[in-house]
Amino acid sequence: MKSFRTIAVGVLCLAVLCGAAILWRAHNQKAIEQKKLTDEASAYRARAEKGDAGAQYALAYMYYQGRGVPQDYHEAVRWARMAAEQGNAKAQFVLGSAYQGGRGVPQDYLEASRWYGKAADQGYAKAQTEIGSLYYYGLGIVQDYAKAARWYRKAADHGEAVAEYDLGSAYYHGTGVSQDYIEAARWYRKAADQGDAGAQYALAYMYYHGQAVGQDYAQAVHWFHKAADRGDAEAQYQVGYMYYEGKGVPQEKAEAVRWFRKAAKQGKPESPACAKGVA
Repeated sequence: MKSFRTIAVGVLCLAVLCGAAILWRAHNQKAIEQKKLTDEASAYRARAEKGDAGAQYALAYMYYQGRGVPQDYHEAVRWARMAAEQGNAKAQFVLGSAYQGGRGVPQDYLEASRWYGKAADQGYAKAQTEIGSLYYYGLGIVQDYAKAARWYRKAADHGEAVAEYDLGSAYYHGTGVSQDYIEAARWYRKAADQGDAGAQYALAYMYYHGQAVGQDYAQAVHWFHKAADRGDAEAQYQVGYMYYEGKGVPQEKAEAVRWFRKAAKQGKPESPACAKGVA
């Protein structure tokens, strides 16, 4: 008995030591990574202070994210502005984002559109997407669906998933372009293939209703599932509905309830009785 207790104590001590070693290694690794980021920020600062636009943008981004330096939107804006005024498209985009979100500067959609426009004119796809959205919603500039669609297309042609989804929606609803379900499905698929949950849901919806694509419940549940796995509550609900009705998948009430509950945690009603079809 004494021998067993001795072994047990030894095993416990070994486990404690191993645990401590793992924690120490993790802490040490974190310290190494933090020092690397701090050194990186220092190197960027030295170059930025000499007027290097690329370094100014990089330093602005580090302040924006709080990587290697304390998060400071005001400092992020200061360095981003220096780089933006030298024509750095990424910095112009960051400055536009700062004005749009009111981070480090007062919220100002007009200024956001100005800086997004500068970056967009240089072919920066993320800025093209954002200037398109400002035109779409009429934020800081006169609402213009046609201009929104044109900017979405420019960004989509660069493979920007958000723009592909937005362009698909423009074609689906006929906003700024002629309504065209075939084009909508084409752009939704491009964005869906890149993992955009909104596009995955939209494509699933089109398969469910047979809009420009043949009605195919298996494809519908496939794309609903992808969006659901990315945390989309509507898609989680629809996956539950498909299992509840046995559409595209074998009817499984338990699996339906599991998905309904996932959606319910994000505010969707849990009861299958509320599922009147794809909404």
